[in-house]
Amino acid sequence: MEALLPIIIQVVTGIIGGQAVGAALKQVDMSQVIKIISGGVGGLGGGLLLGGMGGDAGALGGILGDVIGGGAGGAVLTGIVGMVMKQMGNR
Repeated sequence: MEALLPIIIQVVTGIIGGQAVGAALKQVDMSQVIKIISGGVGGLGGGLLLGGMGGDAGALGGILGDVIGGGAGGAVLTGIVGMVMKQMGNR
């Protein structure tokens, strides 16, 4: 369970970050499924990237890194997906 908890935190906070960016990009028609998938994948990637850079910061530092990395990663990837979708729609 210890190995699974950071992944769950990263995915959930990534989905939250993706939903926030998706709501901000109202001009882009993104379905909930796209926001959830891109947020979750981005959250996992961002959490793993930030976690790999942080080293061993203890339990609280690890969870905080997972939350920040997951949220930021989900927001960034959802924003990128939204921009790509907007560009594809303008063709």
